[in-house]
Amino acid sequence: MHLMEVKKIEFTLLLVFLIINLISLKKIYISSDHAGYKLKEIIKKHLLKKKMNYFDLGPSSNNRVDYPDYAHKVARKVKISRNNVGILVCGSGMGMNIAANKHKNIRAAQCFNLKSTKLSRLHNDANIITLGSRLLTKKNALNCVSVFLDTKFEGGRHLKRIKKI
Repeated sequence: MHLMEVKKIEFTLLLVFLIINLISLKKIYISSDHAGYKLKEIIKKHLLKKKMNYFDLGPSSNNRVDYPDYAHKVARKVKISRNNVGILVCGSGMGMNIAANKHKNIRAAQCFNLKSTKLSRLHNDANIITLGSRLLTKKNALNCVSVFLDTKFEGGRHLKRIKKI
């Protein structure tokens, strides 16, 4: 084999390795409606401080929008990979939750405090957190986001239950 052929093979293997690693990285998708826009922007700053990258799927202002449109955008992205997660914010958190949970393999959890957030990940393998901007303080919302992103699914007896959904 010539040196050029060996280098081409090495380059191809490196490229495959990089693509596999990029696919397996956790991706965070975030969106809101008009009522959740301000809190979404605060959460984005929080993620940047933690050196976490995210994809903002809109909206880009607090002009009135329909929350299902944005919940569906995030749900479609999250279900692409097991490593993807979503953050949805509306006035109550409930509308986004209902819309996102219409998607197969989406387990959106409306979280109110650290315990509900932690359990949503540990026991339910939630892949989207929904937050109510009118129901949570800024501090509580940011703490919930941090717990959601830092908590891993326990698996075990819970996996059997998840498979029944």
